[in-house]
Amino acid sequence: MLFKTIETEINTLDVASITQERKELLQPLIDYIQSKIINSGPVHLNFICTHNSRRSHLSQVWAQTMAYYFHIKNVHCFSGGTEVTAVFPMVVQTLKNSGFKFRIISEGENPKYRITYSKNEKPIIGFSKAYDDNFNPKTEFAAIMTCSQADENCPYIPGAEKRIPITYEDPKAFDNTPQQAEKYKERSTQIATEMKYVFSNIKPSK
Repeated sequence: MLFKTIETEINTLDVASITQERKELLQPLIDYIQSKIINSGPVHLNFICTHNSRRSHLSQVWAQTMAYYFHIKNVHCFSGGTEVTAVFPMVVQTLKNSGFKFRIISEGENPKYRITYSKNEKPIIGFSKAYDDNFNPKTEFAAIMTCSQADENCPYIPGAEKRIPITYEDPKAFDNTPQQAEKYKERSTQIATEMKYVFSNIKPSK
């Protein structure tokens, strides 16, 4: 079972608020996941952003959680960047506020986190890495480009079966301002709502 705080938040997310334009951007991801489910294959999704520090991690965590929420099995979500930095602390705090539990399993300039959303489910491992890091899939995955800079700089992702641009505005623009927490929450909510829409449109395998 999902942790109660996360489940409560998911239940409040309004997919009707998503514009038609955004739904059209999300459709290729729905189609990709559905095709994998129909063929009984694993679904590997790699969310890619420049620094793998903000949007790509929010996307990875919410996508994995929504797959579980909608009982879509065999979904494995990853994230990566064109550069390696670290998960930005406000991303950790924002997800903690939504009910995710974090435990540091490796300290340093680029900490590695064990992120849990359910008592019995395998945790998400979160840390900044290149999109082609050994931790990530090498073939048979969809590359979801979550920022326009990575989308422009990486026209080709080796091994990806499908490249899907679903870009988000960077909450980094509000770092060290009074609106920082609000804007990170806003971006997290947008991503969560869109991932809820995606997985609500997947028909589980029989």
